[in-house]
Amino acid sequence: MLFEPRSGRLAAWGNALLAGLVSPDEAVLSIVGEDAVHRVAGLPGESGPVGLTLALGRMRALGVAGLRVALPAPGHPLGLSGPPEFNARALEAEEAVVGVGAALGLVPEVSEAGPAGDVHVSVTWHCLPVREAPPADVPSLGEAERELAEALREATVVLTRLDVAGSGPVAEAALSAYRARAEAGREVLAPGYPPRAVRVLALAQRVDLMVSLAYENGHGGAVAASEMAARAEALRPVERVARRALVAAYNSAVEERERGR
Repeated sequence: MLFEPRSGRLAAWGNALLAGLVSPDEAVLSIVGEDAVHRVAGLPGESGPVGLTLALGRMRALGVAGLRVALPAPGHPLGLSGPPEFNARALEAEEAVVGVGAALGLVPEVSEAGPAGDVHVSVTWHCLPVREAPPADVPSLGEAERELAEALREATVVLTRLDVAGSGPVAEAALSAYRARAEAGREVLAPGYPPRAVRVLALAQRVDLMVSLAYENGHGGAVAASEMAARAEALRPVERVARRALVAAYNSAVEERERGR
């Protein structure tokens, strides 16, 4: 799973732009991040790919009032509502953005070019029709926060017992980098999001990092097949909970506006 999914950045800053809280330039700069360029293909009324600024403006004109995130995985269509073609593309990409107010969705295709150390990343968002229906399996912020706390406690107990909770120089470096980013006050969400969403997103990212480290650090002390299976069983539900929490956080701006109507 992506630590900071591109769909999350697009939805967060796209929502801030649609709400009039940031300028188009600020939104696009934040969405693109360290990538070279983002373009949108297949947008109604456009004959070819267009830049993000034009695309977001055109989507607003087409009736899009908000953006939701989907982070599907095999057997878990998290945030999706169909149709099958869109779901299949989103599952292949492991992420997507779904429009609210107009039946449009965006799925990223990522391309890399250049030598090691100087790789340029370009992203093409493919615009496809979506089904206007409630997204699958998205919890409220409160539910996501409770699930995260419980899953983190349970997984930590199991992983510590199996000696795969994330130790050694690689894990320590990753955790130090995470703490440095947090202490630097990195803006994890765009303007317009409730404080609870920021808290849930930060915790979900921390849990996701822990799961990634546990996978990447090999078997640790879990040398027996039964222990390796136990580790996988411990990681699977916490990874699922973290993805649900990420989606709940990114989608909370839209949910808040809809509740306030």
